[in-house]
Amino acid sequence: MEENQLFTIRKGNLGDADQIANVHVSSWKSTYKELLDEKDLSNITYENRKTLWETILKIQKQGQCTYIIQRNQDDKIVGFVSGGPERTKNFNHFDGEIHTIYLLEEYQKQGLGARLLKVFAEQMKTLGYQSILVWVITQNPSSRFYERYEAKPIGTEKVTIGEGTYQETAYGWQSIDDLLQRLD
Repeated sequence: MEENQLFTIRKGNLGDADQIANVHVSSWKSTYKELLDEKDLSNITYENRKTLWETILKIQKQGQCTYIIQRNQDDKIVGFVSGGPERTKNFNHFDGEIHTIYLLEEYQKQGLGARLLKVFAEQMKTLGYQSILVWVITQNPSSRFYERYEAKPIGTEKVTIGEGTYQETAYGWQSIDDLLQRLD
């Protein structure tokens, strides 16, 4: 657990599914409102995200982890990160992956994303991973967050969201140790 006076980062648990789902939907809509068609944007709902997070947190598989960041004053979850093994098996030099990382819009650009990323990277290293990648919608300005910590674009692919097809870019860190040095 990582803590300061205003926020605490800790492992997510089943009791967090409701708040994680709320953060996921709210952040999804604020992040992608300019990037996705409205019908595709509305494809994600609180109900399906709550079911997803209940499943993920209930059967947290070996090699996976989820961390949340919450306000200390009221335990409100304002962001989360979750990941595990790289899912596509298309990138031989990358064994770990951030599956999701979101912060409520009003908590972005305050260093909280970097704190979440650091705790996640430390845990992934403990789990035996050597490297990490993350997929980002190519036009997403949030990709600058990963570039700030010197993630490199390593590939692209098309993804279907709702009825639309969009391009994603994979960004990667070949060394978790290098990433952790950049986050210190």
